[in-house]
Formats: sequence, C-alpha cells, structure tokens
Amino acid sequence: MDDQIPFDSADRDLEVLVGFDGSEQARSALRFAAEEARRRGSGLTVVTAYAAPGAFYANLASMPHEADDAGKAAARETLEEAAEIVKDHPGPLTFRSARGDATGVLVDASGAAQLVVVGSRGRGGFAGRVLGSVASGLPAHSRCPTVVVPRREAADGSSDGAPAAASAPAAGRGPVVAGVDGSEQSGLVLRVAARQAERLGTPLRVFVAMPLLDEWTYWYPTYTDDHVSVEERRVELEGMVEDRIAPLRAEHPDLEIEVVVEIGNSIELLAEQSRVAPLTVLGTRGRGTVKSALLGSVSRGVLHGAGGPVMVVPTRAAQG
Repeated sequence: MDDQIPFDSADRDLEVLVGFDGSEQARSALRFAAEEARRRGSGLTVVTAYAAPGAFYANLASMPHEADDAGKAAARETLEEAAEIVKDHPGPLTFRSARGDATGVLVDASGAAQLVVVGSRGRGGFAGRVLGSVASGLPAHSRCPTVVVPRREAADGSSDGAPAAASAPAAGRGPVVAGVDGSEQSGLVLRVAARQAERLGTPLRVFVAMPLLDEWTYWYPTYTDDHVSVEERRVELEGMVEDRIAPLRAEHPDLEIEVVVEIGNSIELLAEQSRVAPLTVLGTRGRGTVKSALLGSVSRGVLHGAGGPVMVVPTRAAQG
C-alpha cells in the first residue's frame, strides 16, 4: 500500500471544493461538502461556472461586453445564495466564479483540491440527463477524489426528486463501503475509505462482488479447480481479501473493518450497498473489460444507480 494519501497534501489549498449552481441537488452537495470540511478541519471553496450565450459577430470589435457582464452577475447571485446556506459554517469559506464549461472549470480546480463534491444533476452550467454531465464527466478527469450526491429514491423505487443527502450522512446508517476488486488501485481506495470511515465514526466494509462461476477463470486465470463449490470459492476469495487488508488493519487498529464477499453483478451489488452506506468509495477503474476507459464501467454504472453519496478515487495517472 502507498505510504501516504496524496490528496491531503498542504499544497491543495482549495481543500474541500463544491460545484454550486443553485439547484436543489447542488444545495444538497453544498451541505455535504460543508460538513465534510468541518470534519476535516479544512476550508470550503464554493465554485460556480458561467458561460456567455453563443452568438456570431463580424469581428471582435463588434462583440458586446453585456453578455459576459450578465454571466458574472448571475454567478454572483448564485454564490450569494450559497453563502446564505453556509452562513453558519465554522471554518474558512471561499467563493469563486469562473467563465467556462462547468466540468472543465472543476477539473482544472481539482488539482488544487483535496476533495470535489457535486450533485448528480443540476441546472444551467451543471445540467445533464439521468446522471448530469458534470457528475458523469468530472470523476473521470478529476485529479482528486470526487463525491457525487444522487437523488433520493422512495421505498418503492420511485424518485422523489430530492437529493440523497440534504445534510451530512447520519451516523449509524451503516459502514463506509469500499468497493474493491483486487486491482492495483484497490490499495488507494482502501486507504481513502479508511480515512473517511474514521472521520464519520463508522466501521469500514470492504466489499467484493465475486464473479459468477463462468466468469471466475476470466478474472482469476490462475485458478483451475473446477470442482470447488461456489461457496468454497467465495470463502477462499474472502480469505485472499483478508490477507490483502492486513496492513490496513495495522495502520488503523481502532477502526472496525469487515470483509463482505457476495456473488453477482458488481454494479447491482454496489448500488444496493450504497443505499445504506453513508459513503461508497470506488476507484475510477479496475479489472473491468474497459481498462483503457477513463471511468470504468463499474464506477460509471454505480454512479447511475447509487442510492447514496459515492466517492470516486482517481488513479495515479489521473492526478497529473
């Protein structure tokens, strides 16, 4: 495992960064970020992006400044709304606006942040579809961990249109879940998840989705015994994970850590875990068939189906 978590370094002076556009889910993300900053003892930076409406002009001299001024004014109003929401925040607050695409603005800022938080959907510069364009694009390119706060779903599975976390996750909802698959990035995911569990005062659940029987040899090609039962394979994999996390237990002796191995589709199982976890922590990619993708199919799928906040931890390469 790595000797340190690079995302907590002092040169990341934006500390906890949140994208805010005034939407209901952005309000939820802001409250989540503010509580996270309080737990970390870090500053909170609120960022909004604006873009002048597109138009065609004969030359630069004929281009008016009013559109840009209108964008700045709207951004200022948005930040004033954010300031009212976090007016009682005990730590340092910074408010910034930037002209440009919201995803690009946040990706650029992520290199100086310890954590970026966004809502799963927004409006204006942060608008998107089922999973907003920013919530979908940012984790793939961010140079620090990204938390996406999703919509809350009712017990019958229907969406109430409200964000999943109107405030910080309540203690006792369940352990922080670290979704791992044995890939090289799993070590960093585990370390980040352990730190988050300690901050939240909850146990850590190391969760592994075991491939179905016909997929086993694809993911674990050195395994050749076809006469072993599914349950025996599950127990064996659980033991392998226990061996892998032994250093983590030594580094966090006061943290309760459990290993859970379940059989089935990793996206579905992790999405289900996220519904009872205060935070689910994943890597950008792992053993999946799309290793070359910036955001792996599992992480992307869990973000689409999550019932609670999901943190995506970038690979070393993504840190830049």
